[in-house]
Amino acid sequence: VQLQAFGGGLVQPGGSLRLSCVASGTIFSITSMGWYRQTPGNQRELVALVTSGGSTRYGESVKARFTISRDAAENTVYLQMNSLKPEDTAVYYCNVDGFKDSHYCSFDSWGPGTQVTVSS
Repeated sequence: VQLQAFGGGLVQPGGSLRLSCVASGTIFSITSMGWYRQTPGNQRELVALVTSGGSTRYGESVKARFTISRDAAENTVYLQMNSLKPEDTAVYYCNVDGFKDSHYCSFDSWGPGTQVTVSS
């Protein structure tokens, strides 16, 4: 399963960006779709996650500012990022996990990462 992410870039503090990630390939079902981010020298951290049932989970630092959503029919996940801060600067990675077939052949795929830079 391949992931392709769109929407990174440079934005001023207080601005907004919307990331999107499309999953393609052999997909029977998706369990969860999420976004993680990483800065140099630090571990990758959860930004937001949405399950197939619609439940969401957010990292503490982005709650009330970021919103994750998905289009199940298009195997696409979105991350709306508002009120961006310089500390949100990172490489953002899309992650999707699920099954390739009805025999529980699973997958856990990562996108290539997209840079988000918040700076004046």
